[in-house]
Amino acid sequence: MTLAEHVLLTGVGRWRADRIVQPRTVGVSCAGHVLLRGDPERLTPEELTPWADSYVDAPARFLPLLDSAFDRLTPWERMVWTQQAEPQPHSVPRGVTVRRLGPADAHALTALAPDRGWLAASWGGPRGLAASGHCWAALDRGGRPLALACTYFRGARYEEVAAFTTPDHRRHRLALACVTALSADIISRGHMPSWDCSVHNRASRLLAWSAGFRLVREYVHYAVGQPVTRGGHAEGRAA
Repeated sequence: MTLAEHVLLTGVGRWRADRIVQPRTVGVSCAGHVLLRGDPERLTPEELTPWADSYVDAPARFLPLLDSAFDRLTPWERMVWTQQAEPQPHSVPRGVTVRRLGPADAHALTALAPDRGWLAASWGGPRGLAASGHCWAALDRGGRPLALACTYFRGARYEEVAAFTTPDHRRHRLALACVTALSADIISRGHMPSWDCSVHNRASRLLAWSAGFRLVREYVHYAVGQPVTRGGHAEGRAA
């Protein structure tokens, strides 16, 4: 439910319900992730089309609806961790500074590789993430981010952590330094750092373990494709 709380807190994302008063089905979306709860019979496949090419967290009872709405429905096994141990010792190279980013650092986040835009998506983009105060980075002398860790979804109790290191600065534990700093910051707010990753992402699991995170539970969410064509066109599923 951290995603839903994040949308309420930040205003980034959208809520959809079958009705305003006492809704029977609710969907919350942010940064390409969707949380679906309630009664799937209150929705039609067409009403799900805004969530094409998203990752959907939904109970099994929603699967027939999702399968009829999209040309692809791929299960993705996930792991949820919380920080329960001390992070492993680490140091940063000379000339590298680990600090909290602020509004003036938005340009540095914008300069990251375009395919890393997902890091700031849950805050509405680089400006929102920089201004949030929820991002720590390892910066070189010129102020270029070499690694960073940020709160991806902030809830009332948990803050989900995301991290990234530029390819040419990996294996120096810079992400570990950023995650450690961010986790301490999260705890100082009275919240619990959490981690969500694919069971197949060994690098992410190793970083989580090194930062003191331990497995809490596993679950499945679903990558959905494009809406199934209807209305005068042939319906069919992708091969």
